[in-house]
Amino acid sequence: MIKSMTGYGKAEVALPAGKLTIEIRTLNSKSADISIKSSLLPKDKDLLVRQKLADALYRGTIDVYVNFEASGEGAARAIDESLVRSYYNQLTALRSSLPGFAMGSSSVNDRMNNEILAAILRFPDVLDAKKADVINDENWPLVEAGFDKAVEALQEYRSREGEALYRDVISRVEKILELEDIVESFEGERLAAVREKILKGAEEAAVKLDKDRFEQEMIFYLEKFDINEEKVRLRQHCKYFRDTIDSEKYPGKKLGFIIQEMGREINTTGSKANHSGIQQTVVKMKDELEKIREQSMNIL
Repeated sequence: MIKSMTGYGKAEVALPAGKLTIEIRTLNSKSADISIKSSLLPKDKDLLVRQKLADALYRGTIDVYVNFEASGEGAARAIDESLVRSYYNQLTALRSSLPGFAMGSSSVNDRMNNEILAAILRFPDVLDAKKADVINDENWPLVEAGFDKAVEALQEYRSREGEALYRDVISRVEKILELEDIVESFEGERLAAVREKILKGAEEAAVKLDKDRFEQEMIFYLEKFDINEEKVRLRQHCKYFRDTIDSEKYPGKKLGFIIQEMGREINTTGSKANHSGIQQTVVKMKDELEKIREQSMNIL
């Protein structure tokens, strides 16, 4: 069964310092375009994750989000003490040097120092300074298993979406074949109309027609408007479409080429039709094919 390129997968990993959340979102694309939107992943693991995603997901716009929520103990260990001391010394020195902030009583100084410390702890670099160490060689097996779980959830999502895509495009291919039957039903009427039109034109022009010559010329004329080859090729392309989508693991790109060929035959049929009923049916076929094209762009 085919898969959609649109998908979403999520996994949570319990680490000693807190909870790691991995989210993967995919959209359609001609190739595997991977973007890891996190600074938590070490460089040596970044390439490994990219290769894992490329192998598993094949293609698509792939966005990866890795977030960390520290536990109480983990959050405490995430404070960069040396940076806090540096900020504190700078701010207290600055406070002492500014007019109107001279040293006061012990209680006032304690209150001011506590306010400075509280302000420093709100600085994002103070709390985030050690986040790069959240993922390390020791806990990597847990993190890698989390990535595998997120990919598995995304694949399940893609499969569900793929089932809906399959039903939709196959039903539309069947609709095109039904419309082709309608085109064929107009054939006798179309040829008779062309013949009558020529005869009427000759009659109005008072032209005497040689019966044998007329039949010969009629054959040559109708050959220019013959759509039998287009009908045969369109049916072949529809069959090839169904065979491809049923047999290949990643049929999306090939289906795009088949759709182009289907469109070529439909367009040629319309240009040769010379019949309002056929032309109206061709318009409906084009509409169905365009919807197939739109959907197939999301097929893996």
